[in-house]
Amino acid sequence: MNKIALAIHGGAGTILRSEMTADLEAEYRGGLDNALRKGFEVLQAGGSALDAVEIAVVELENFPLFNAGKGAVFTHEGKNEMDASIMDGKNLTAGAVAFVKNVKNPIKLARLVMEKTEHLLLAGDGANEFAKQMNVEFESDEYFYTEHRYQQLLKAIEENRIQLDHASSAKPIGTVGAVACDSNGNVAAATSTGGMTNKKFGRIGDTAIIGAGNYASNETCAVSCTGHGEFFMIGVTAYDVAARMKYKSLSLSEASAEALEHLTKIGGEGGFIAVDSAGNVVLPFNSDGMYRGFITASGEVKVEIYK
Repeated sequence: MNKIALAIHGGAGTILRSEMTADLEAEYRGGLDNALRKGFEVLQAGGSALDAVEIAVVELENFPLFNAGKGAVFTHEGKNEMDASIMDGKNLTAGAVAFVKNVKNPIKLARLVMEKTEHLLLAGDGANEFAKQMNVEFESDEYFYTEHRYQQLLKAIEENRIQLDHASSAKPIGTVGAVACDSNGNVAAATSTGGMTNKKFGRIGDTAIIGAGNYASNETCAVSCTGHGEFFMIGVTAYDVAARMKYKSLSLSEASAEALEHLTKIGGEGGFIAVDSAGNVVLPFNSDGMYRGFITASGEVKVEIYK
């Protein structure tokens, strides 16, 4: 029986202990811990890595402090536009969505794209129409509204800038994701985001791009990224980890260190979580902090925020 493992992240950026209140830190840790335990229950029951990462990300999407689902940031027009992707390392199938609106859990829609269509990525009105046909759960604009996100938008508009959701540790941070290895040695990855505050012109980041922000293959590993998406696309970071394992015969730890070094070299900030088919887990990042956690076969639970 293989070693089961699950890792999750809730974003990376400028996260300083000196700027974090005890109550807020406890809330973040509670959100991460809940998602970890829900996903790990699937693996403990003999369930698939794919189901585990989906359930973990659903919990993170439903948690308003992270930039996905309910906590998604606002675009320049004051809308919530969400991206998500999921990949099954067992058979190299994947599904992704971009620009979806009012879909409660974009990660569920991404999985439906994978399983119910011949396509990989659906965007905008078409993705929303597909969601209606699949009878996924929708929510009103009010469900997605959070005051701290709206204040972020107003400040970004006032200063005429597009804001990565890493600007202040006192504010909710970034993309969410999960990677898992199940008892059969299958790996999977899932990633979900609300994008950038005050984003314009239909910007899409790495989350919806297989190989950039999300990737999974039983032959190597599963990876979910978080950070400045443009650089993760340039670095093809999620696949970069897998490629270094495949073509250089590196371990998960070695490949991840090299991929992060390359990301840093090209100017990227952030991090990623990764797991291989033996249940090894890594969670590297080059920013001041990354909301993250993991559970391994031994039952060890670890939730961290700072460097």
